[in-house]
Amino acid sequence: MKLVFISSLFLAFSFTTTAQKTIDKIAAQVGDNIILLSDIQSQKIQAAQAGIVLTPEMDCSMLEELMYQNLLVNQAKLDSIDISIEVIDSEMEQRLRVIENQIGSRQKMEEFYGKTVAQIKNEFRPIIGDQLRAQEMERQITADVAVTPRDVRAFYKLIPVDSIPLINSQMSFQQIVIYPEIGRNEKELAKLRLSGIRDEIMAGKPFSTAARLNSDDPGSASQGGKISASKGMMVRPFEATVFSLKEGEVSQVVETEYGYHVIKLLKRLGDDYTCRHILIVPTFEDKAIESAAYQLDTCYQKLQAGELTWEEAVIMYSNDEFTKLNNGIITNPTTGDQQWDALNLNRIDQQIYLLTQNMKVGDISQPKLYSNMADRKQGVRIVRLMNRTKPHQANLTEDYSLIQRAAENEKKRTVINTWVADKIASTYIRINEPFQDCTFANPWMKR
Repeated sequence: MKLVFISSLFLAFSFTTTAQKTIDKIAAQVGDNIILLSDIQSQKIQAAQAGIVLTPEMDCSMLEELMYQNLLVNQAKLDSIDISIEVIDSEMEQRLRVIENQIGSRQKMEEFYGKTVAQIKNEFRPIIGDQLRAQEMERQITADVAVTPRDVRAFYKLIPVDSIPLINSQMSFQQIVIYPEIGRNEKELAKLRLSGIRDEIMAGKPFSTAARLNSDDPGSASQGGKISASKGMMVRPFEATVFSLKEGEVSQVVETEYGYHVIKLLKRLGDDYTCRHILIVPTFEDKAIESAAYQLDTCYQKLQAGELTWEEAVIMYSNDEFTKLNNGIITNPTTGDQQWDALNLNRIDQQIYLLTQNMKVGDISQPKLYSNMADRKQGVRIVRLMNRTKPHQANLTEDYSLIQRAAENEKKRTVINTWVADKIASTYIRINEPFQDCTFANPWMKR
């Protein structure tokens, strides 16, 4: 199976579970923690998967990063920094979801690693625990770091002119969205339809066949409705039903925020389970989307005529809970920022790209059908282009927040380096060949 870059933790695991059978030499030791040659090799595999060109010097830099992480873990244990099992398991579930989505299914993930989900969790739990301890230790070390506007200006002035980064054109957007309300009648029709499907299953129709023919869940319908998951991965009403069923039992109709489900439990082991389900999503009538389009067209006309300000229109018309109280501003899902890199816009959100590529700042699009892929909702929306910068060298006027983050990171780096040098002096550290000739950024080699 060929896979693109998945996740540093899981790629490292997939390599070391085989590599450590033949490579078991110790590269270094920090406190009670050892670093194996296979750990460095797994880092190199991750870098190559991410498209990074490997050089001979990278072995030394990768070892130094691993020693730093282990120094943080060692100090976290001395300071009794503890991470609750709930936090560790929550982080683990998030990472498992990423892997599952990229590989295709939980079953394929188990086949890839040659382990059950429960076994994978047992292997990863202490690794993730140490990673979270290291993060918390680093957070505490830099907790008091802050930069003033004077610090930011001073940092910017120290950047050589030929080293000031070029910033691509940045764009920001606002939206007004109307999602048609699904009425009680539409919900009842969906529920009745699913009840009829359940009756057919109880009369002997294979659940998998019913799922393939009827389910609105595109991810599982082709698999006969089959999904494998762990506690915490699905919405509460769904999981509450799963954990109330006996193996082979079929549930009554269950309502969640996504629609109506019928669930058949196949097997359960601890917090892990495999089931089949059929999802029926209530659909609004054509006249509901027409009504939404009419309302938004009225809004658009009033904005064009100057009868409403944008701020007034957002409050009056939008029913999108994520942007209505933020003046309609759309957040970039990959950065969490309001800015969108114009060169990457088509890849991140093709709908916005097609809608705004020919717009000027301040322009508002006409109402268009909108598919919210994250929430599986359809509606109508208008989009306003708030701002579009030209490609330029970073400057304090247009890119203050970017330069501020860089200044803060530089200050954190200085604080961390001071901390590392202090802890090296009081921590048992051993570095073996062939790494004793490395040139490190910090004084790991004690003379």
